[in-house]
Amino acid sequence: MSDEVLVERHGAVQVITINRPQARNALNGAVAVGIRDAVDELDATADLRAGVLTGAGGTFSAGMDLKAFLAGELPSFPGRGLCGITQTPPRKPLVGAAEGWALAGGFELLLACDLVVAGASARFGVPEVKRGLLAGAGGAMLLAQRIPRAVALEMLLTGDPVDAARAAEIGLVNHVVDDGQARDTAIELAERIAANSPLALIATKQIAAGGGDWPAEQRWDQMAALMAPVFASEDAKEGARAFAEKRPPVWQGR
Repeated sequence: MSDEVLVERHGAVQVITINRPQARNALNGAVAVGIRDAVDELDATADLRAGVLTGAGGTFSAGMDLKAFLAGELPSFPGRGLCGITQTPPRKPLVGAAEGWALAGGFELLLACDLVVAGASARFGVPEVKRGLLAGAGGAMLLAQRIPRAVALEMLLTGDPVDAARAAEIGLVNHVVDDGQARDTAIELAERIAANSPLALIATKQIAAGGGDWPAEQRWDQMAALMAPVFASEDAKEGARAFAEKRPPVWQGR
């Protein structure tokens, strides 16, 4: 894996760091491959239960590397989107940790995260319309599903950024912390998530992400189909036993 993306493990949490601080963590081909491969590892590794995506050097990401783009590099993959996650996010929970700027494609990577922790000075924006472009890696389509439509349109149509406090106010960010603390706080949050049943986490994320798109007459059946294997699992029995025995559960992922 390229040193432009660093991958670490903190127990059951995988930490993915975009490591191009000299370029404000702009997204090039190497970064795209690194993030894609890391989230594939997250989903494929039984003892990893949650991930954190962040940027090095006090910036999350300024978006696509235009120099790399002009050289023919595209940081996206057919059917998977930007860095392999904007169209097909990982099955397991992913927490974004944002310091400094998260702009354009960098912001769209945060939309692929399930939760976001931000440093107090963080800024978020989709400025594409200012350059005659649009937020085509998910921003234009998905932002209004994350926050109120009118607020999303104001961000998309003006191209103006919002600060961390405003991002929290509109529901884009879960926690605002002191500058420099976003990564550690995101890891702590991911560890709290990872302490829970891996099968239940995956199914819960699937239901929360897809349930709103299911036809009304099929919603309960669709949910039941995802719930049934969880309720029949060894982990469900272990959860009940652990509760009765007043001890932490030992999950097997089966």
